[in-house]
Amino acid sequence: MPVSIVIGGQFGSEGKGKIALEIVKRSAEPVTVVRVGGPNSGHTAYSKRRDRHSLRQLPAACIDGNVDVVLPSGSFIDVDIFFKEIEQVGISRDRISVSENARVILPAHRDWERNACLTSSIGSTGSGVGAALMATVARGAKQFGLPCSLAKDEAKLAKFIRDVPRQLRNAVEKKQRIVVEGTQGFGLSLLDSEYWPKTTSRLTTAAGALSECGLSPLDVDDITMVIRSCPIRVSGNSGPLANETTWAEISRLSGKSEEIREFTTATKRLRRVGKFDPKIVLQALDVNKPTRLVMNHLDYIGPESDLEIPSSAVRNFITRIEEGIGRSIDWLGFSPFGIIEKKRRME
Repeated sequence: MPVSIVIGGQFGSEGKGKIALEIVKRSAEPVTVVRVGGPNSGHTAYSKRRDRHSLRQLPAACIDGNVDVVLPSGSFIDVDIFFKEIEQVGISRDRISVSENARVILPAHRDWERNACLTSSIGSTGSGVGAALMATVARGAKQFGLPCSLAKDEAKLAKFIRDVPRQLRNAVEKKQRIVVEGTQGFGLSLLDSEYWPKTTSRLTTAAGALSECGLSPLDVDDITMVIRSCPIRVSGNSGPLANETTWAEISRLSGKSEEIREFTTATKRLRRVGKFDPKIVLQALDVNKPTRLVMNHLDYIGPESDLEIPSSAVRNFITRIEEGIGRSIDWLGFSPFGIIEKKRRME
């Protein structure tokens, strides 16, 4: 059962790309990395040389190379972004596979979303993923005017088309690690979140990611859920955010000399930020049942060195969160560059 699924437990931007890359680094066997969803969300990770890569189409777990990359049938592909990121990462095109049934985002899909005012009414990125999904479900209905385009019909993608189900099954049978990089977070899941319609157009759970890549639940041995010390939502009318605060307040509490501010990868807009809320994480734990829990952005609470101080703000914060969610945190993130195994530093 050599399949890992990495998903978010809040509203996205939890650091899933970094964690997916960490799993790749720790795998002794050959690895295939799978990116579901589309370019309406971005994942950021740092290479071994500490080069920063923010990717919207390829999985962030591929940035160090020496992996096979798969965009399965549950992918929505913006062709221009796809090729731009191949050049950015420098990964061999021979190691990239695209399912013939992946959907292609067309200009008409992006135009439809923007003309529908979704960017203002629900905080959509206007990337065309939702419209492309609607066109898929409409199945050519005359009442719905948007076309559905498959990867197998896009000439620019012809050299990447492979039998993805067979490729993934071969990897499973050889017991090679597959890392499925989910997108966004539980609070944005179309059917699972209590915040509909302020959600994305897909399921953002582990089960949803698995269904989009065409693997069996029996293949999975690792579900890694990533959360962050202070959840975010995109700017504008994007939905409720419990305990919402300001970046100035987050900066003050962190003790950092410089002000902390975060911007979205896809739209470059300033994110909204809140103090930790256990409610959404508890819901995500119930639905995803992760085997590993990761908390990133702990440097917003205090420095890594304070893990050695029993009464420090960061240790008290971790303890309070674990008591609130009834679950131990396994990995801790204090920077974009890696993780700390909590049991080696605090137990």
